[in-house]
Amino acid sequence: MLNRVDNDTGRLEAFSDGVFAIAMTLLVLDIKVPHDLPEGASLAEALVRQWPTYLAFLTSFATIGIMWINHHRLFRLIARTDHTLLLLNVLLLLVVTFVPFPTSLVAAYVLRPERHVAAMVYSGTAILIAVFYNLLWRYATWNNRLLDDRVNPAAVREITKSYSFGPVLYLLAFVVARFNVVASLAINLGLALFFALPPRHSPGDW
Repeated sequence: MLNRVDNDTGRLEAFSDGVFAIAMTLLVLDIKVPHDLPEGASLAEALVRQWPTYLAFLTSFATIGIMWINHHRLFRLIARTDHTLLLLNVLLLLVVTFVPFPTSLVAAYVLRPERHVAAMVYSGTAILIAVFYNLLWRYATWNNRLLDDRVNPAAVREITKSYSFGPVLYLLAFVVARFNVVASLAINLGLALFFALPPRHSPGDW
């Protein structure tokens, strides 16, 4: 396992962890306690009717969690920071904190005619996240300027390759959302599961 040449990334990681945690916590605020039940309706029925909200919560909680895992992975290889990297990380966190909004939008409109717009906003947010992940990683790896000196080049190539098609496939999900919301959300979920897979190179190989 790599040992950092210094603790230069420590504050960046601690701040980022806090932002990820807050974004994940905010998602639960969309799950409301049913009030003023219609006459004849049961609490159980009202809870079941909120299934889109539960699904959106689980999907986005998993998505942000996977983003945090990938962020952690990157900073096991990135040993130094500079001003530009800090700015790119802040831009990434900006979009991460926005995730609860498209999540709420999809939950509110998934059964309405405007669901296509909601799904496009959700996929559009995913595109931005993928783009900022690529910018942060490619900036850090350019000529190995911010990487630990002992990083295995194969590990760097593996991450670069897996990240490179992310924006394209999220763009596909964005386009598909215009015609098929379920298919668009399935693409988003599939990509989240893919990025949750462990790397082929274990930390001990790097």
